Amino acid sequence: MIKIFSNPSVIITVDTGGENVKRGKSLDQISLLPDHSILVENSTIKDFIPTQSLSKFSSYQNISLKNKIILPGLVECHTHTVFCGSRGDEFRDRMSGKTYEEVAANGGGINKTVIAVREASFDEIIKTVSPRIEYFISQGITTLEIKSGYGLDFENEIKLLNVIKRLNEIYPIEIISTFLGAHTYPNEFKDNHGDYLNLIINKMLPYIAGNKLAEFCDAFCEKSAFSASEVDSIFNKAVELGLKVKLHTDQFNSMQGISTALRHKAVSVDHLEVINQADIKNIGASETVCTLLPGVSFFLNHSFAPAKKLIEGNAIVALSTDYNPGSSNIANLNLIMSIAALKMDMTIEQTISSVTINAAKALNRNDLTGSLEIGKKADFAILDTNDYTDIVYATGKNLNCMTVKNGEIIYNSQNS
Repeated sequence: MIKIFSNPSVIITVDTGGENVKRGKSLDQISLLPDHSILVENSTIKDFIPTQSLSKFSSYQNISLKNKIILPGLVECHTHTVFCGSRGDEFRDRMSGKTYEEVAANGGGINKTVIAVREASFDEIIKTVSPRIEYFISQGITTLEIKSGYGLDFENEIKLLNVIKRLNEIYPIEIISTFLGAHTYPNEFKDNHGDYLNLIINKMLPYIAGNKLAEFCDAFCEKSAFSASEVDSIFNKAVELGLKVKLHTDQFNSMQGISTALRHKAVSVDHLEVINQADIKNIGASETVCTLLPGVSFFLNHSFAPAKKLIEGNAIVALSTDYNPGSSNIANLNLIMSIAALKMDMTIEQTISSVTINAAKALNRNDLTGSLEIGKKADFAILDTNDYTDIVYATGKNLNCMTVKNGEIIYNSQNS
């Protein structure tokens, strides 16, 4: 079916001229297209039509978007959405002065969520997580990454990956699965790291790759988690099995994680709050995306990643919520954009590029989505404003009134 999404105030195309990425100064170029409508055919963008010529297309289905903005469908490229239980008590402890690392050392942190996940059935997890997916869709998110990492044994990591697979079947957006068995060491292996590495490398990864349960393999390179050499061993196996790799690194400590990630041609390196100048230079010369997570810094009252220096260093910068129960209990991508502008000196245009085309690049989907260009998927967020400044200025407010995936309206605020 051919459709016309007609008469918006402006279309923010984030056009890349076929490059499918924004790096350095080009993050500020979001390509505003006024007085045009979008022609969609067979789930893809067929053409941009001058609005004054719409009468020639009167036989097609017309979706009027007067006084609205069309934005590329938002891409949420780093989340831990599949979890159970609450860590509110840890939040209270941190408000009393304890650090995130101190809480983890005293038995809290990731392993507390692991206990809750292991106790929950497949169906219970689906029921718990489904409203979270629906909330993302209501924000105009059309592509969503979800990591495992709260099972930390064979049975429960596989359970979580199957939950993610099922959610992708249930919901009309694309949900991309990442294996994060190397999130931290589970309690039963805290004094026996070698056996847990062996479990990941020789049992989990072969099964996951063989059954196509994940596209990416991720790890957490940190003093409280995995060393660079341990990550290297995991990534060697993951790449051998055909998985692409990502890495949490340089959140609290710089531990050669970035050099390890670049050696394995990681699709993204995420966090980077304490990245050094040498690594900024190296990553600016690479195709690896820097996924920044300002919600973590906000939630933990921790230092923010040097977004401005990364952009000046020609890096590919993306933004994401890192939605999780412990360090960023924030599922609102609009709020993340506002925090990035206010606390990391990012311009409004840079934040838009970072949650669209560059976030798509962080998931290897940038040739299909993330910008509005002829031949790409018709994935849109329709915003109830005629001033794109509001996307960041309306802090924490969801302006999205319609979500379009593959040319189909999958969310309409008037029907909710």
